[in-house]
Amino acid sequence: MLKTILSVSGKPGLYKLLSNSKNMIIVESLVDKKKIPVHPRDKVVSLGDISIYTETDDVPLKNILLSMKQKENGVRASIAPSSKPEELKKYFEEVLPEFDRDRVYPTDIKKMISWYNILIESGIDFETEDKTAEGEIKE
Repeated sequence: MLKTILSVSGKPGLYKLLSNSKNMIIVESLVDKKKIPVHPRDKVVSLGDISIYTETDDVPLKNILLSMKQKENGVRASIAPSSKPEELKKYFEEVLPEFDRDRVYPTDIKKMISWYNILIESGIDFETEDKTAEGEIKE
């Protein structure tokens, strides 16, 4: 499911891919359900393609979101994304103890907490595997 959930550079929140064509994709905001076009000049990243640095290897974002869901019992995060950097790092240590403290910044943790909250509030099931064919989402 995370393959069809997108982050669009310069636009807040997360978006669900509705359709794509040669010159643009149509996405729907998970926050306010507004549909907007996204053009090739916009930087678009699928949440399914994101991974986080650890001391040994990279961990897919899906695993981190699942760990957060387990920690929070399937409800919103117990910490606000606007919390102090030290608090964010302490929280993230509970979610992913081996994260690379030099390459994962507080802004990254804020973004993951915000994304987790949006996904939970939208009822997105990020536990199921993607059925989307590889390369179907064009940027």
